[in-house]
Amino acid sequence: MSKGLIHHIEIYVSDLKSSINFWGEFLEELGYETFQSWESGQSWKIGETYIVFVQAEERFMDIPYHRCRVGLNHLAFHASSRQQVDDMTRKLERKGVKILYIDKHPFAGGEKHYAVYFEDPDRIKVELVAP
Repeated sequence: MSKGLIHHIEIYVSDLKSSINFWGEFLEELGYETFQSWESGQSWKIGETYIVFVQAEERFMDIPYHRCRVGLNHLAFHASSRQQVDDMTRKLERKGVKILYIDKHPFAGGEKHYAVYFEDPDRIKVELVAP
């Protein structure tokens, strides 16, 4: 056990199929493997940490997610290199995923912070950061 590291993150989504399509490819590119799968959810695992996506119930979908409200702002992942950030950026663009802060890309986080920022189907901001 790695004391203090995140064990898992669980995210409720508005459309599980869209989230699985989006997150599966991204997470597998980073080395995650499918961990659990059931009718209303799926997870991917790397090491001892896993990320779970669960279909939100209809009765809770009246207020959509927004990263500027109280709660989660974004998830940031380590990339293996700047090349991986560049490759992922091209893949995302080919899939029609909007790259955030394009006017400052890939240094939107500062001159020494090489990363790509984008949104998942529910507009959760995701960041892939080079070492």
